[in-house]
Amino acid sequence: MLIAGIRKAGIIASLCLLGIFLGACGPSDGGSSENDKAAGRANVDAMTREHANDSTSPSAAAKMAPTRDVISESMPYAEIGDELVYGYFVAPADMFEPLPAVIMIHEWWGLNDNIRAMADRLAAEGYIVLAIDLYGGKVAKNRAEARQFMLSVVADPELANANIRGAYEFVSSTAGAPKVGSIGWCFGGGWSLNTALLFPDDLDATVIYYGQVTDDDEKLGPINSPILGLFAADDTGIKVGTVEAFGAALERLRKDHEILVYPGVGHAFANPTGNNYDEAAASDAWRRTLEFLGRYLTVEGS
Repeated sequence: MLIAGIRKAGIIASLCLLGIFLGACGPSDGGSSENDKAAGRANVDAMTREHANDSTSPSAAAKMAPTRDVISESMPYAEIGDELVYGYFVAPADMFEPLPAVIMIHEWWGLNDNIRAMADRLAAEGYIVLAIDLYGGKVAKNRAEARQFMLSVVADPELANANIRGAYEFVSSTAGAPKVGSIGWCFGGGWSLNTALLFPDDLDATVIYYGQVTDDDEKLGPINSPILGLFAADDTGIKVGTVEAFGAALERLRKDHEILVYPGVGHAFANPTGNNYDEAAASDAWRRTLEFLGRYLTVEGS
């Protein structure tokens, strides 16, 4: 059994035996409109402003220990072109059966220690978590690097789409997760919504922390995943009007959703390394995140 193998032989060996490299995940031919790319570049500009004075150094809040022991590995989860894509895979140490999975998508800094710490905390709640890497192994050391890395994804979003498809295949087929959700912050919040767009009938839950959203009925119409959106009233990058239009579209389309806008806080209020970190709002958002994932990813009888 997969999970028994994880405990006895290690995560990498067990998952490789299940055939992680049986197929390559190349870019799709879906294309992305110039309007989408322009909106993406505008979002990069907004994130550059929002993170102007932030540091990438973990704070004490970023080092909160998970509530139970977890096991983790850096491992390949997809192959795009001729390159393996590595992410951070973590699961409860006492796991014996396949658990629901969450695809975790990093902020504009990249797959850094803060995201790994969040993956550990979430896995301790009873999930397998795959923190994916949309920057090809690069982690920004400063704002200029983060801007360039994010722009590279905006310029060729189909590579990111292929990456996420590979991640979904990995957690659902290779790791055997009975249900799959997504979560992301900032840059990753927008890509968490994009994950719901990529898997409109298959994703079981979507969590968006102050990410780029849309009110386009045509795009949102196919989504069947429940959505939890957590935003900031004082966010000058993801503005309240945009969030309200997003919520109105979901309401108009009769989608299962919950949108919260926290008063008195700014963008990245849940990022413990940022100047806008707000402990009260971050704690409430995390509580709501766990309740939401528990509601939609819990497997009957477990």
